[in-house]
Amino acid sequence: MGGSRPPRRRRRPSSKRKLRWGTVGVVAVVAALYLPFLLSEDADFPATLPFSPGSDMPPPGVGASDTPLGTPPEVEESDEFVLLEPPDRSQDFIAYDPCRPVHYVVRPEDAPPGSEGLIKAAVAEISAATGLQWVYDGTTSEGPSSDRATYQPKRYGEKWAPVLFTWTNEDETPGLEGTMIALASSEHAQRPGTPAVYVAGQVKLDVDQLSEILEEPEGRYEVKGLILHELGHVVGLDHIDDRDQLMHATAPVYEMQDGDRAGFALLGTGPCVPEL
Repeated sequence: MGGSRPPRRRRRPSSKRKLRWGTVGVVAVVAALYLPFLLSEDADFPATLPFSPGSDMPPPGVGASDTPLGTPPEVEESDEFVLLEPPDRSQDFIAYDPCRPVHYVVRPEDAPPGSEGLIKAAVAEISAATGLQWVYDGTTSEGPSSDRATYQPKRYGEKWAPVLFTWTNEDETPGLEGTMIALASSEHAQRPGTPAVYVAGQVKLDVDQLSEILEEPEGRYEVKGLILHELGHVVGLDHIDDRDQLMHATAPVYEMQDGDRAGFALLGTGPCVPEL
């Protein structure tokens, strides 16, 4: 059902402390409820069955509000950001549905000393920058996966699976070998006649390499900035050539800049899709 593109990878910081931001953008496609007679010859999604108790999608509209739950802040105009390409060519961009909360969970296993509170702090910043309302659902035992199910009712109930944060390593997570320091992704879903929206995601953090950074004087500041960069990919931003922006692939920038803020504010204005 659906397909995926290889995630971009984040490389390990060099001895000069320049992180190579290399993750993301993976958008693992969650096929929407397309009946065979609705598919065109060049359709992006394979046919699937309508919702049923055994469906791989939750009942439509779970947790959805009639209006956006938050509002992006007013920001300086800037075009120094790059949006991830939407799977639906008719859309300008793809984002999370602002009319429902973005749930997230953390697997605490192997969290390195000094990392306490960093994920929550980064999530709070991305929530404020986008207007998307993030809700912490607690801890989980779920591990990272390259083909994670976006609907896991036995684990998370009848809603889309929350964004999953894990502290992991190259043995558990292929792709973190060598200098790769993190991987992140979001997955989308779409019904006929509605926009595609993100419904679930992952952030995989290399505990071995990040532990080394956390031992340094500015370690917590840098790791929070790294997580914030990863969340930028999760909500829909790609890398930018401007080295002064947080979303640059290699520059040692650990806070949002004008271009980042403009991109995040735009991503908070995505469509509400109660049909999902």
